[in-house]
Amino acid sequence: MHGYSEDKDALLKRLRRVEGQVRGIARMVDEDTYCIDVLTQVSATKRALENVAVMLVDDHLRHCVAEAATEGGTVADAKLEEASAAISRLLKS
Repeated sequence: MHGYSEDKDALLKRLRRVEGQVRGIARMVDEDTYCIDVLTQVSATKRALENVAVMLVDDHLRHCVAEAATEGGTVADAKLEEASAAISRLLKS
């Protein structure tokens, strides 16, 4: 079971909202909406998707990493490295 299992419904709800935002942006472009208005919506969509990522990172740390930490050893080291790499990728994007 993945760490986000308890928040799955909330994550899916947020992702459906992001999906709707992206469709709205496409519609705005199709309708030749003013570029600044489109960029505003792109920014809002990016923030919404980043919020999903933060939820996933939090769940991963609280479940997967915490569980591995109780095991200790190489399993814990691997999970910590994995989490650190994921966070690094998020910060670079």
